[in-house]
Amino acid sequence: MARTIATNTPVDRDGLLEFVRPRHRVILSTLRKDGTTQMSPNTMGVDDSGRLVISTYPQRAKVHNIRRNPAVSVCVLSDDFGGEWVQIYGTAEVIDLPDSVEPLVEYFRNIAGEHPDWDEYREAMAKQGKSLIRITIDSWGPVARGGFPAHLADED
Repeated sequence: MARTIATNTPVDRDGLLEFVRPRHRVILSTLRKDGTTQMSPNTMGVDDSGRLVISTYPQRAKVHNIRRNPAVSVCVLSDDFGGEWVQIYGTAEVIDLPDSVEPLVEYFRNIAGEHPDWDEYREAMAKQGKSLIRITIDSWGPVARGGFPAHLADED
């Protein structure tokens, strides 16, 4: 059986967004008060301006961490755990109610398409007290895939 070869493919911003848009499983890394990392799995989308967006609640640790230090890292995973991934570095902001409602509509639309009742969705977001994390992309690594180094791929 052929072994998978590890890859690292540099991409420009357009290539990055093309890779990220259909992938919604991410690990968000923020910094705690003591400087250690706090990581959490999230569902993420890309807004119309090319920023990463995550729906959340204002009480979450990641929100407190971002309010204190907006520097974040995001690891975007493929649905297949062994698939390609990319790490993105950015500056985050938290948008709270009532300002979060319309960005949450955009978040939903960009991930799942049209909602059958946008008024109902807006009301649910307000009732749940939802916030939105919006990340401006500062830099990123190559799109990567794990596997064997090329020189070992053909060995038995």
